[in-house]
Amino acid sequence: MQSKISPGFADRLSTQAEAKKALLAKFKPKETVQAPDGALTRDQIKAQEREAMRQARAEEKLRQEEERRSQQTQRAASALAEVQAALEAKRAERKDRKAAAKEEARLRRQLKRA
Repeated sequence: MQSKISPGFADRLSTQAEAKKALLAKFKPKETVQAPDGALTRDQIKAQEREAMRQARAEEKLRQEEERRSQQTQRAASALAEVQAALEAKRAERKDRKAAAKEEARLRRQLKRA
């Protein structure tokens, strides 16, 4: 039996070979961790985020468009109300003028008869 105190040539060679194997084992690629089936990849997550942003922007754009149209409708309604009020005022003035003219004509007829 050989003594471990003074190793022989064969012991040194085997120790060297083991050390070399251990050193090379460090550089071997390790097994990758596989994502479970159904898990989203990074690209898929980014695509979903982009789609969510697009949808949010589209909704905001629609909301702004509806608000703008609502304001336009309100402005048009107020302008229409102003025009109608002006027409009503003109009609009222015309009615008063005609009523005054009729009254004046009636008074003239009464004075002529009397």
